[in-house]
Amino acid sequence: MLTRRLSLFATLALSLLLVSGAQAADTVRLATTTSTYNSGLLDYLLPKFEEDHPYQIQVIPVGTGKALRLGRDGDVDLVLTHAPAAEKAFVDAGYGVEPHGVMYNDFVIVGPSGDPAGIDGGDDATSAFAALAGQGATFISRGDDSGTDKKEKHLWDEAGVTPDFEGFRAAGQGMGEVLNMASELQGYTLTDRGTWLAMKDKLDLEIMVEGDAALFNPYQVILVNPERYDGLNTQGARALAEWLISDEGQDLIDAFRLNDKVLFHASAGEKVDPTSAVHESD
Repeated sequence: MLTRRLSLFATLALSLLLVSGAQAADTVRLATTTSTYNSGLLDYLLPKFEEDHPYQIQVIPVGTGKALRLGRDGDVDLVLTHAPAAEKAFVDAGYGVEPHGVMYNDFVIVGPSGDPAGIDGGDDATSAFAALAGQGATFISRGDDSGTDKKEKHLWDEAGVTPDFEGFRAAGQGMGEVLNMASELQGYTLTDRGTWLAMKDKLDLEIMVEGDAALFNPYQVILVNPERYDGLNTQGARALAEWLISDEGQDLIDAFRLNDKVLFHASAGEKVDPTSAVHESD
């Protein structure tokens, strides 16, 4: 009797282990930017992918820098990010493989309607950043090594400004939190247009500067290199990446709307001209 019970226990334990392993094998870990999460895009796309594929997507929404570090450490199966130079370094160092352009939108500079820095209506992001620093305006920075943070730092460099002026605040937070802080403090910030459109009705801010080619914001999907790490779900990751750049995935990205506004433009296989990719509000 004891032997039979032990045998039954062992069988049950093995079954649970196999089920657990199967579930783990069916999970795809996607590290991505807070913009794809805050905008609602992934909540719209991923259920459609999961309906037709035997995978469940575990989304880890962090800044691009953190997403690439998770990929570098082999803690995720693929990344969806928006910092071209950092992504190139990630692939060149052998951490990522099979990069594909997926979509783009653009960045905008937003601020309070009173516009104490006097930048409203401009289309030159570098000049606007110089004016913000010169006025000591309240500026809320992501400060989190995200793709938006990297773009912001590039703009400060182009403006010849070290961002240590009186009103500069590094939040170390995601885009949604930073927009809320800028609204509460009646300051300025740089945001991707997708997150702005998703949140603008809850904010006391307006678009100040847009339409500069320097504000172009492309997104790539990159698989983590399976030759560097054990335990990756590369098959599932590749299925998701290929679906995102397929006709179906691209059509869904183009069809995604919020309050009748386009948030992202599909771009798989295209060479996009930044001067025509940025635009002004309708």
